[in-house]
Order: sequence, then structure tokens, then C-alpha cells
Amino acid sequence: MSTQPSTRLLAQFDSEDSVLAATRAVRERGFTIEDVYAPYAIHGIDDAMGLQPSRLTWVTFLAGLTGLVSMLSFEVWTSAVSWPLNVGGKPFASVPAFIPVAFEFTVLSAGLCTVAALLLRAKLWPGRAPPVLPRVTSDRFALVTLLPAPDREPELRALLAPHTPLEISLDAPAPKAVTP
Repeated sequence: MSTQPSTRLLAQFDSEDSVLAATRAVRERGFTIEDVYAPYAIHGIDDAMGLQPSRLTWVTFLAGLTGLVSMLSFEVWTSAVSWPLNVGGKPFASVPAFIPVAFEFTVLSAGLCTVAALLLRAKLWPGRAPPVLPRVTSDRFALVTLLPAPDREPELRALLAPHTPLEISLDAPAPKAVTP
């Protein structure tokens, strides 16, 4: 079995309608879409690519719930078990006083875990440069498709032709180091 990477075909478009229609057509013909690059979010591109709903919302919910439970447990333990102080006759475990701190810790833990999960899932850790495609961040849209076999390139080019790509090239640019 060959471990050689598949050839990628990069098609650049000048409008979101063109890239959206091309993405749908490519997916319907059974080609694998690696990614679609755009200068802004395109409504419906996730359906056109066949992406599943994100599980990031569950990561956020579980991280927030863990933060809430751990902070409430910590506050009850510190005020009622570890160091009980009688302050003005209030009960040792005064839950209403714990709510602001528990809420803030819930938001903090949910936010930090969401960012960490996003960076891990997108494989954007320090030292890894994402692919840099010219003009995609300003006025171009790019569709990167994997070719299962070199003999299917003419078929894919013919499939993309009605959608008026500005440029079609093999092997999308390799990631370039971005210098600050």
C-alpha cells in the first residue's frame, strides 16, 4: 500500500456563488474536498462541503459545567469544611455569595477550553504555519480538492469549467513560514 500523498488541485474563483456551486458539483461527483478558503464566512459552504455539525459546542458546555461544579465545590469546601468562620451569623455554606465567582470561573474555563480545543482541532499549534494562498484574504475564493488518481484530473477540470474559475493549478502551495 502506498503512503504517497494525494495530488491536490487548487481552483480559485472571484465570487462566493461560483465557489459554492463548484463545491456542490465537486462533492456530488464523489471527489474529496480538502478545504475551501474564503476572505469571509460563506453561508451554506458547510452543507456544500458535507461537513458534520461541530462538536465544539459540547466541549464548551462540558468545560463550563466542570468549571461551575469545581468552583462551587471549592467554595463550599473552603467556607464550610476547611476554614469555617462565623461572619455575622450567616450560614457557613452561603450559596448566593458563591454565585458571582462560580459564574466567572464557568465563563473562564469554558472560554479557555474552547480556544484550546479549536486550536488542537485545526492543528494550529505554535511552529506550524498554515497554508498561505495568494489573494484569498482579500478578494479570492479557493477550492482545494484531492485527486484520487492522476487520470481523473481532466474530469475535475471539466467539472469546474462551468463555474468560471480564475485559475486552476495542481498541488496547492505548501505551507510557508509566516514571519512576524
